[in-house]
Amino acid sequence: MEIFGVSLPAMLSQLLLGLVNGSFYAILSLGLAVIFGLLNVINFAHGALFMLGALITWMAMSYLGVNYWVMLIAAPLLVGVVGVVIERLLLRWIYKLDHLYGLLLTLGLTMVIEGVFRSIYGVSGLGYDTPDLLDGATNLGFMILPNYRAWVVVASIVVCIATWFVIEKTKLGAYLRAGTENPRLVEAFGINVPVMVTLTYAFGAALAAFAGVLAAPVYQVTPLMGQNLIIVVFAVVVIGGMGSIMGSILTGLGLGVIEGFTKVFYPEASSTVVFVIMAIVLLIRPAGLFGKEK
Repeated sequence: MEIFGVSLPAMLSQLLLGLVNGSFYAILSLGLAVIFGLLNVINFAHGALFMLGALITWMAMSYLGVNYWVMLIAAPLLVGVVGVVIERLLLRWIYKLDHLYGLLLTLGLTMVIEGVFRSIYGVSGLGYDTPDLLDGATNLGFMILPNYRAWVVVASIVVCIATWFVIEKTKLGAYLRAGTENPRLVEAFGINVPVMVTLTYAFGAALAAFAGVLAAPVYQVTPLMGQNLIIVVFAVVVIGGMGSIMGSILTGLGLGVIEGFTKVFYPEASSTVVFVIMAIVLLIRPAGLFGKEK
């Protein structure tokens, strides 16, 4: 069976491969949405934090022989600590300023982080093996699906849904949202708002690192691996709606699939289709598909 001259198995295979890219888009845009929605900061350092998650894991596995599964937890925690340092030393001074200051500060921070690791490791890709448990592939009939890519999709969706549930459906999430809108009221309930804000940024950084650990066996590990990806992720956040948690998840997954289908029907447009969609969405609904109009 063919659709527009393309076989159904080819389309289904691109759907699954698009879901893999969409999983990275979803989890990265989720971290951006958490930081912007709760802290009102446009965090351009997200790509560098994504890279740190992958590079720290590579260093721990290469130099110390640490297990992949250990680093899947340890790398986000370590990058979360980096997030605490960034928030306490830098970001806390700009919360009341225009968004542009946060964007410029985090952009400069990205250049510093990437520059340091580029001077050490260069720009060549570093080898990163798939864990033994997820090695091999499964025959789905219409395609051979690498087990690791299936794991990426499942792990990303689980983490995204869990994050959405905590922020939208729990008391902790209610405190986080209230703390950004009326911090004095929340402090009256005995909540330490500055600490809560710091931990929120650390959690967003940990999400980026988690995505980096997942992405390393799929993409090559390099100090610049977050540069191109983060531009697309910002477009995903804008399309979904700045600060919208569920919007980031659904838009990330959806755009990954659309990008995959575009590679089948019109490969030349696959690298720009996300930005075309962003332009159309902004013309029709400036707040994004799931954003709230002010």
